[in-house]
Amino acid sequence: MSGHSILLTGFGPFPGVTVNASARLVAAAVEAARAQHRYHSFFGAVLPTEWGAAPRSAVDLIARIKPSVVLHFGVAHDCIGLRLETQATNTCGIAVDASGLKPLSPSLVQAGADTIAVTLPIHQIARSLASRALPVSLSNDAGAYLCNAVLYRSLEYVHSVSMPTRVGFIHIPTKLQRPALTFDTAVAGTLEIIAACLEDHRLHRSSGQPPPLA
Repeated sequence: MSGHSILLTGFGPFPGVTVNASARLVAAAVEAARAQHRYHSFFGAVLPTEWGAAPRSAVDLIARIKPSVVLHFGVAHDCIGLRLETQATNTCGIAVDASGLKPLSPSLVQAGADTIAVTLPIHQIARSLASRALPVSLSNDAGAYLCNAVLYRSLEYVHSVSMPTRVGFIHIPTKLQRPALTFDTAVAGTLEIIAACLEDHRLHRSSGQPPPLA
């Protein structure tokens, strides 16, 4: 049986966050996933925290790797666990990026859809995390910064080329420490998310139905 390719991305530092926990998490999770799922291929990347480069880099990676699953990770100051985003919006905030620049437009894609739903098996993932007593929540607001921008452009791209890729975004706390979420717990949670996505692919394959697009 041929394996799947899974892409995990995090972000570099940006104003107010000098060390981005998502970059370290992705590196550790990819290493752990490779040891746990030897028949699948795992790729990790740290996206530049810039309005232009981040979404472009994400789309370039997806186009090159053609992964079955894309898990984007980023930090949020108000996040207290693993926060599963359910949609992306076609909006840009006015915040500056790591290069000191603001977005050129209030929207990410001219004439694009106002919102695009993620294509991860969100409820299956949430149940799996909760069954392991891992802190999880759902959110319909990925913000108006680069996390949302990367998620929107990734979803918009796979939809535009009819690529049956599961795409989602998970927010984590800016600091992975108790009582919210430790680094080890975050890695364990990421492995559970990967396992849930692989199981979802297996179920769709056995039923003869491809995973749905957004």
